[in-house]
Amino acid sequence: MAPTSTPQTPFGRVLTAMVTPFTADGALDLDGAQRLAAHLVDAGNDGLVVNGTTGESPTTSDAEKAQLVRAVVDAVGDRAFVVAGAGTNDTHHSLELARAAQDAGAHGLLAVTPYYSKPPQEGLLRHFTAIADATDLPVMLYDIPGRSGVPINTETIVRLAEHPRIVANKDAKGDLGRASWAIARSGLAWYSGDDMLNLPLLSVGAIGFVSVVGHVVTPELRALLDAHLNGDVTKATEIHQKLLPVFTGMFRTQGVITTKAALGLQGLPAGPLRLPLVELSPEETEQLKRDLAAGGVQL
Repeated sequence: MAPTSTPQTPFGRVLTAMVTPFTADGALDLDGAQRLAAHLVDAGNDGLVVNGTTGESPTTSDAEKAQLVRAVVDAVGDRAFVVAGAGTNDTHHSLELARAAQDAGAHGLLAVTPYYSKPPQEGLLRHFTAIADATDLPVMLYDIPGRSGVPINTETIVRLAEHPRIVANKDAKGDLGRASWAIARSGLAWYSGDDMLNLPLLSVGAIGFVSVVGHVVTPELRALLDAHLNGDVTKATEIHQKLLPVFTGMFRTQGVITTKAALGLQGLPAGPLRLPLVELSPEETEQLKRDLAAGGVQL
């Protein structure tokens, strides 16, 4: 049974985009995934996103994706939302992934803008609508033009928001002006998808986060959110500033790489990466340790 959602917070407020743990030989580590999911929910996450970019979705098979959703739902699905990444740059494949995620017990879908192909806005509209029509699950759009090559324009977001199952947007566009207009006009639940902009996006109407640094600082993210909701701008700003070294350090290189390194330093399930991602060098690991320590993370 999924946690109770509201139109304002359809997937809760604090979600971590979870890595996919692998065993030493590179196989899917379902036991590790369940232990990591439980750790993250215990730390204060309302939900987890699996099979996203941070979950190395480009290099996991469809069967592995379904197995991962099922394992995480079994571990924490009674107390946290499990949102499954289902977006690709192939609409037909995305529909298959969406249906498989629903069959595996996911509570919602994350649908990224089709990457590399650079479709026009009409193509985005039809793509996201097809995903939303494919299952009974609520859908979170994922707008990240730095990876996809194209933004979801505000007019397109407003039109997509008319679909009863498109309920949220993960914003990694890095444009507070566009976010302000899209939030005001669409009425979608808005989640920050850029940790450095968590607090600024709250100030223009976001309701929560889909975070990468949540792997190591969920309690601090929760405290920042609570301070903002309680009107304590000074405290929220203090927490934001305390976390700046973490925000910076976790993205000095590709975020999956640093996240798995950080989890390894804490003795949590992570395992190796799949090519083309590669482990941090010893020098990069030492820099990560310094960044995390400067942000108050215990290793």
